[in-house]
Amino acid sequence: MSLDTDDPAFDAGAGARSEIPLDLLLDQVERWIRDDVDETDQAELSALAQATGSHVSRTRDAAVAELRDRFTGSLQFGTAGLRGAMAAGPNRMNRAVVTAAAAGLGAYLAASLGPRSAARVVVGFDARHRSKDFATDTAAVLTAAGAEVLLLPSALPTPVLAFAVRHLDADAGVMVTASHNPAADNGYKVYLGGRVVVDDGQGAQIVPPHDAGIAERIAAVGPAAGVPRAESGWTVLDREIALAYLASVRALSDGRPRTLKVVTTSLHGVGGRVLARALADAGFTDVVPVAEQADPDPDFPTVRFPNPEEPGAIDMALGLAADVGADLVIANDPDADRCAVAVMDPTVGTYQGAETARSHGWRMLHGDEVGALLGREIAARADAVRGAQRPVLASSVVSSRALSSIAAHHGAAHVTTLTGFKWIARTPGLVFGYEEALGYCVDPASVRDKDGISAAVLVAQLADRLKSEGRTIIDALDDVARENGLFLTDQLSARFSDLERIGATMAHLRSNPPRTLAGSAVANVLDLTAGVDGLPPTDGIVLLAADDTRVVVRPSGTEPKVKCYLEVVEPVAPDATSYDVGRIRVAAHARLDRVKADMRAAMGLGG
Repeated sequence: MSLDTDDPAFDAGAGARSEIPLDLLLDQVERWIRDDVDETDQAELSALAQATGSHVSRTRDAAVAELRDRFTGSLQFGTAGLRGAMAAGPNRMNRAVVTAAAAGLGAYLAASLGPRSAARVVVGFDARHRSKDFATDTAAVLTAAGAEVLLLPSALPTPVLAFAVRHLDADAGVMVTASHNPAADNGYKVYLGGRVVVDDGQGAQIVPPHDAGIAERIAAVGPAAGVPRAESGWTVLDREIALAYLASVRALSDGRPRTLKVVTTSLHGVGGRVLARALADAGFTDVVPVAEQADPDPDFPTVRFPNPEEPGAIDMALGLAADVGADLVIANDPDADRCAVAVMDPTVGTYQGAETARSHGWRMLHGDEVGALLGREIAARADAVRGAQRPVLASSVVSSRALSSIAAHHGAAHVTTLTGFKWIARTPGLVFGYEEALGYCVDPASVRDKDGISAAVLVAQLADRLKSEGRTIIDALDDVARENGLFLTDQLSARFSDLERIGATMAHLRSNPPRTLAGSAVANVLDLTAGVDGLPPTDGIVLLAADDTRVVVRPSGTEPKVKCYLEVVEPVAPDATSYDVGRIRVAAHARLDRVKADMRAAMGLGG
């Protein structure tokens, strides 16, 4: 649903409103209320508009500020689709905005396929507030536009939707989810395949120029109330689609008997039952879920932020693992496209402070560590059955360079992509792809996206095999270091309330990069806006030191942050003992701390 761009207060070039007079703002609000499609949203905006006339200054000012924020431009559709807080108004996630998005997508598909071909679209949703409503709206609008719409039967993980796009030969897929965002948010992911995208990106999330093409069609949609919608006519799929997905995951199993004890958590998301079935299908019988987090709950009551990477998010799982004597912890984010892994690591245990699972040595593996382990497993398997085509491993530019070394060790190729699985998953010849933010694509033939369920099964399978050999995941990480050297990574983030400081910080680093990183001279500064090593231009900087230390700096795509991805490399002898590798790892951590301090100084963050 478009804003009234004929309004002189609307700056079409900037795509946002200036500080317009209150009477003009209220005119816009009234028009939106009139054209909305949801009575609850209409009432919400009416109450805010009425509050702008309150005699209580605090109430009046808060209402005006809220309306200005909601009507400052509109929620923008891009390569990540839509994502934002749920509320009424053009700059929020709501039924009116989703109606426009669905209408725009339908128009884009119709233009791509021509008048004689009806697009086939699969629509899925998670268990967040309003997700099912948004999915039903999408089905109704697309059906009215002439598409064949297939709606998933219940709230299911994002990987099931991504699987369905390829399995059902759909031209497009829509997943209503905000992944690991806070409870107040929701989002709208779009996949293209079938007859619209026929290359290696078939079934992956959208990239340019499709995002701009869909956004252009959305901008042309009139008031939401005038968008045609069907009362019926779409097909609600049965449970066979989830069973077909589970069969594809089961095909990854090695069929060995299992002795591993696994603790799992879905963080109140939709992955719990699907992961339980996938692990059972792979032979894991000793699986203990965190009961308090097992069922979907859109309020995420036991976590401050439903992201496994956030401090404290998996503490309940770690505590349960310590209580039941588990070998492995697996945590999915709420839509189960990410997978976090935690293990007992005796080298990080401490007797200082409060006694917790962490003090005993339980720790979450870094995404780069899991990426290296899975990449090594899949590269070895691909090497063993390789035909004429050389297998390809891919990782994003901010992920560890260890995967490139692992690929070379196993005779595979390696490709570096921009961040996001929309890029990783469309790599030609891909057998495995990952990025450090806990995303892994282990079966691209079935799911061209990150998949926290299939990744969890492969990690559990690896841990189980190691256990049968009297070894652990930590031992396997030492093996990776012996074969490739030790690649150790960390991250530094700077959050800004003033968004202009993000651009200023990037400009400052481009013109005044640090001269040394942990004492090693910075030998090369690469500006990713110019396009480097075949990558499309993107906002980022790569700092390379003489000792192979690397820092990648880029603005976050979803938060008001500048992120620094830090990596140091240490040589490790092939015959190094576990003690030797541990000693090298301690030294590398010390170097990494110094790099972090240097980058804090370079960004003006202080101590």
